Amino acid sequence: MLKSLRYGREFPPPAYGGVELVVGLLTDELVRRGHEVTLFASGDSISLAKLESVHPQALRLAPNVKEYGIYEMLQMSQVYERAQEFDIIHSHMGCSALPFANLVKTPTIHTLHGIFTPDNEKMFSHAKSQPFVSISNAQREPRLGLNCVATVYNGIDPDSHQFYPQPSEEPYLAFLGRFSPEKGTHLAIAIAKQAGWKLRMAGKVDVVDVDYFEQEIKPLIDGEQIQYLGEANHSQKNTLLGNAVGMLFPITWREPFGLVMIESMAAGTPVIAMELGSTSEVIAHGKTGFLCHSVEECVEAIARLPEIDRRACREHVLAQFSVKRMVDGYEAVYRQVLSDRFIQNGHLRSLIGSGNSKN
Repeated sequence: MLKSLRYGREFPPPAYGGVELVVGLLTDELVRRGHEVTLFASGDSISLAKLESVHPQALRLAPNVKEYGIYEMLQMSQVYERAQEFDIIHSHMGCSALPFANLVKTPTIHTLHGIFTPDNEKMFSHAKSQPFVSISNAQREPRLGLNCVATVYNGIDPDSHQFYPQPSEEPYLAFLGRFSPEKGTHLAIAIAKQAGWKLRMAGKVDVVDVDYFEQEIKPLIDGEQIQYLGEANHSQKNTLLGNAVGMLFPITWREPFGLVMIESMAAGTPVIAMELGSTSEVIAHGKTGFLCHSVEECVEAIARLPEIDRRACREHVLAQFSVKRMVDGYEAVYRQVLSDRFIQNGHLRSLIGSGNSKN
């Protein structure tokens, strides 16, 4: 029977929060399947799991908290002090759990949500024998020699995403995500301007991206052709994406997954993306969107959007990126890692860890 934990973030996230959304969906579905799950997360989280918390609210909403790392350490201490209670620990914490995992007998599975950097590679290499799960094949770095036991794609609950068989009568393109150089917000604006299309954008601006937003994005927002709607909640995101003719995803980095792509396709809206990172694994080129290599190719792809069957976009998500498919994949990983352990009543008794303290 599954016991799982999530910590440091709010589940489900009220607005932006891809990792939190995925982990929240995973936790609740595991509970529905009969597993016993303990979730370590902020005290204001809503979950079917047993909730444990070291702080009453998401830390990014707590202005008096200055040292996020303290709460992360508190959570890790609680997790590994209780390790003997569980069959498995499932961490979505990047490097944070790696130093602790070899100190206990309970195995830890690490889902990789981010990218590798010159600094964190040192820790991943040090713990390379621990079991890792990638969220796309493109995310993997074979040169590091990590023990990647599977790739499990992120999933969403399609029932919570309304399908739009037709876009709005007032045509526009959509951009949804963090306003940052790697997400290519500036490229989305360039594409819309070159194509002569209206662009509606929503998303958050992190502290590290304030200068980018103020200097490169804000001057281009005119409220007419280029519109900024602020940070959107789930319903607002669905409406923004579903009414759009197409969604722009002009990333400049090796995106590990890109949840907004499947959210857009679930609403029936095809995606125009740069072919970097996971985009070729998520988008069916010519069927659910277009993979491009330049701003000019993205502009050309806009003219081809009428070729896309919006129903096919949603069916692609139902077949490949549903919560059920994701949880099936994780249950297979749990059983693979615990194949030599006792399974009680056909269920695993395990613990899932997720999220960092910064939300």
